[in-house]
Amino acid sequence: MKIKFDVTGMTCAACSARVEKVTGAVEGVEKVEVNLLAGSMTVEAPREAVAAIESAVEKAGYGASVAGEKKKAAASEADPMKRMKLRIIGSAALLIMLMYFTMGHMVGLPTPSWYHGMTAALLQFFLTLPVLYLNRSYYSRGLKALWHRSPNMDSLIAVGSGAALIYGVAVLFLMSNAINRRDWPAVAEYSHDLYFESAAMILTLVTLGKFLETRAKGKTGDAIRALMDLRPKTAVILDTQGQRQIPVEEVRVGDRLMLRAGDAVPVDGLILKGRGAVDQSALTGESLPVEKTVGDTVAAATIVTEGYLEFEARQVGEDTTLSQIIRMVEEAGGSKAPIARLADKIAGFFVPTVMSIAAVVFGVWMLLGKGLEFSLTCAIAVLVISCPCALGLATPVAIMVGTGRGARMGVLFKNAAALEQLHAVDTVVLDKTGTLTTGKPAVTDIIGDEKPLLEVAAALEQHSEHPFAKAILERAKGMTVPEVTDYETLPGRGVAGMVAGGRCIGGNRQLMQDSGIDVPEYPELAAQGKTVLYFAAGGEYLGAIAAADVLKPDSAAAVAAMKKMHLDVVMLTGDNKRTAEAIGAQAGIDHVVAQVLPGDKAGAVKVLQQQGKKVLMVGDGINDAPALVTADVGMAIGAGTDIAMDSAQIVLMTGSLAGVAGAVELSKATLRNIKQNLFWAFFYNALCIPVAAGALYPFFGWQLSPMLGAAAMSMSSVFVVTNALRLRFFKSKTAVIPAETPVIIKEEPKMETVINVNGMMCPHCKAMVEKVCKAVPGTTNAVVDLQAKNVTVTGNADVAALKQAITDAGYEVV
Repeated sequence: MKIKFDVTGMTCAACSARVEKVTGAVEGVEKVEVNLLAGSMTVEAPREAVAAIESAVEKAGYGASVAGEKKKAAASEADPMKRMKLRIIGSAALLIMLMYFTMGHMVGLPTPSWYHGMTAALLQFFLTLPVLYLNRSYYSRGLKALWHRSPNMDSLIAVGSGAALIYGVAVLFLMSNAINRRDWPAVAEYSHDLYFESAAMILTLVTLGKFLETRAKGKTGDAIRALMDLRPKTAVILDTQGQRQIPVEEVRVGDRLMLRAGDAVPVDGLILKGRGAVDQSALTGESLPVEKTVGDTVAAATIVTEGYLEFEARQVGEDTTLSQIIRMVEEAGGSKAPIARLADKIAGFFVPTVMSIAAVVFGVWMLLGKGLEFSLTCAIAVLVISCPCALGLATPVAIMVGTGRGARMGVLFKNAAALEQLHAVDTVVLDKTGTLTTGKPAVTDIIGDEKPLLEVAAALEQHSEHPFAKAILERAKGMTVPEVTDYETLPGRGVAGMVAGGRCIGGNRQLMQDSGIDVPEYPELAAQGKTVLYFAAGGEYLGAIAAADVLKPDSAAAVAAMKKMHLDVVMLTGDNKRTAEAIGAQAGIDHVVAQVLPGDKAGAVKVLQQQGKKVLMVGDGINDAPALVTADVGMAIGAGTDIAMDSAQIVLMTGSLAGVAGAVELSKATLRNIKQNLFWAFFYNALCIPVAAGALYPFFGWQLSPMLGAAAMSMSSVFVVTNALRLRFFKSKTAVIPAETPVIIKEEPKMETVINVNGMMCPHCKAMVEKVCKAVPGTTNAVVDLQAKNVTVTGNADVAALKQAITDAGYEVV
C-alpha cells in the first residue's frame, strides 16, 4: 500500500537522497519517492513497516511521521517563514554592527577610541555569538548529518562558518598570549586576522537566500492551492426538514441538493430536476458554460451561471473529481522524472566530494607555504560557495510548476515521467470514435424539401431508440412534430406509421424497393462514411436524410496544430476503410489504419514503435486501454471511460483534442526549463569551486572571500527557483479554434407538370383545384391559370393521382 509521510529537517538534495536511501533499506519497502519541496515522502510498503521507516529516518538525523498524524516534533516546524524572517532581522542587525566595527574605517566611518586590541576582538566575538545562536539549526542538522556519514548542505555551512569561528577563537588565544608577552606589534597583527565577521556573514547570507528560496518555492504550489480554494464550504440540502444549508463535509451519497444561479457545486452528482448552464472552466479549461439538464452530471467546484438544478450526490469528500485532480497533481509534483535521477545520484556524493576538495585545497596551499590564513580562507570559500541546492532543486521545482500549470490548462499529468516523456513523442495515434468524433450520429445532409421531410422523419422516429432516430429528432428541435399512429418497426429495414392521415415509411433503400418506390442512390455520401435514410409518404418519395458520427468541432483544428508541431498524426479505428478514410480526410489525417480489432490496437502501436517512433496514444474507450498502456505515453480523454483514464499517464479534462498540442508544448517548455536549471547548477559549481579554491591567485592574485562565496551560493538557489516559476506564465502557441460541421441541404430537382382542366370559371374554382393538387403527396406547389385553363404542379407527385384528385373535385381533365 502507498503511505505518505511528512519529513522534517531536509534542506537540500543530499538530505532527500539520504532519506530515500535509508527508507529504501527498510525491510518490506518496495518503492520510495521523496519530495524535497513539500517535505514529504511516499512509500509503497505494508502498514506494519511504518514504525521501522520512522525509526530509520530519525536515525539518519531527520523526522518522519505519517501524513496527518500530529507529533510533538511538528510543533517546532510551525510557521517556518515567520521564524526565518525573525532570524534574518536579528542576524542582519548584529551583522551591521559587526561590519561597522570591522570595516567601517575602510569607508571613512568613525570608530570609538576604545576600539582596538583585545577589546575589539572580544566585541567582535560577542557580536558573532548571537548570530550563531539564531542560526544554530545549521549546526544541529549539519553536524548530525556529518555524524551519520551523510553530509548535506547544512554540513558545508556548519563546517565553513565553524572553521572561521574556531580560527577566530584561536587568534583570540594568540592575542592573549601576545599581550602577556607585551608583544604589541603581534597583538596589532592578530587583530586584523579575526574571521568572526566571515562566520556571521556566511550564516546571515545563507539564511537570507533560504528565505528567498522558500518564499519562491511556496509559489510552486500555487496551482494546488488554487484548486483547494475552489472547494465550496457549504451545500443546500433538500430533505424532510425542508431546505437548509449544511457544511459540505456533512453531505452524504444519496442526498438531494439544490443549486441556484451563482452557486458553486459542492459535490459530484446526477441532475434530477431543472436546467441550467454550468461554468466548468476551473476543472476543464472550457471557456464557455455548458448546458446541463436531467440525466447530466455535475462536478464539485463548478459554478452554476444560470438556471435552477436539483441533483443527487454521487461522489463526496475525497472521491469528488476535484479531490482526485488535487491528489493527482500532488502526486505528479512529488514524483521524480527520469532526468532527476541523475541529479539525485550526483547530489548523493556531491557534499562529501566538496569537503574532500576543501581539505585538499587547504593542504596544497599549506604545502606551498601560503600560511594558515590564506589556506583556511580558500578552504572555507570552497565549502560555502558549492551549492548542492541548485542541483537538487533544478528538476523538482520545474516539475511542480509544470504539472500545476497543466492542471490549470485542463491537462492532468499523473507523474513526472509522463511530463518528461511527452516532449520526445513524434507520432500521435488517435482513436476515432469518441476521440476524433463525437461518438454519436448527427444529421449531415438533407436531400429534399427540408420542412416537410423533417416533419415526417421526426414523426416516424420519435418513438425509436435508434441512434439515428435521436440524430433526426435533435435536428428537428423547435419544429412542431405531428403525431404518428399505427406505428410499427420493420426489423432490418426501418419504421412505418400514419402521419397526418397518410401512411409514411422511413428506412433503408431495401424498404423503399419492397414498397415499390424508386429512389436514387447516393454513392458520394456512402463514400464519405455516411448512412442514408429514405422517407416516403402516401407511396411517394419525399427525400433522404444522411447521418454520420461527425468530427468534434475542434478536431480538425487540433490535428492541424499537431502537424504544425511536426508530429505525425495517425488515426486508428475498427471501422471499415471507406468510413475511416472519409473521417481522416475531414480531419486532415494522412495516415489511417482501419478495420483494427480492439485487441489489435496495442499491436498497431507496437508496429509504429518498431519503426523507431515515439508514440503518444490518445483514446477514450475500454478497447483503447491496452494501446494506452503500450504507447510511450498514454493520454485519455476526460469524457471517456474510467478504464481508459486509469490506463493513461495523462488525462485531458475536456472531451476535446485541443489540449494535446498544448500538453506537448508544455512538456517541451518544462524540459527546456529543467535543462536550463541543471546547466546553471553544473556550470555554477564547475566555475565557482576552482575560483574559490584559489585557481586564479597564481595568475591574477585574486582570492575569493568566503562572504562573497556565501552570497553567490544563496543567489544560485534563488535563480533556479525563479527560473522555474516562469512556467506559471506558459501559454500555448497553437490556438485551436472550433468549427461546427455544417448540415448540407440539397433539394431534389422538382418536375413541373401542366394539366389542362375544363370547368374552372372563378377564383373559387382556382382555389379548389390548387387545394386538391397540393394535397397529393409529392406536390410542393400548384398554380392555376384561369385564362389558359390549366394548373401547373411542381414536385414529384404521381400524375394519375393528380388527375383523379381534380376529377373527384368536379372538374374535367383534358
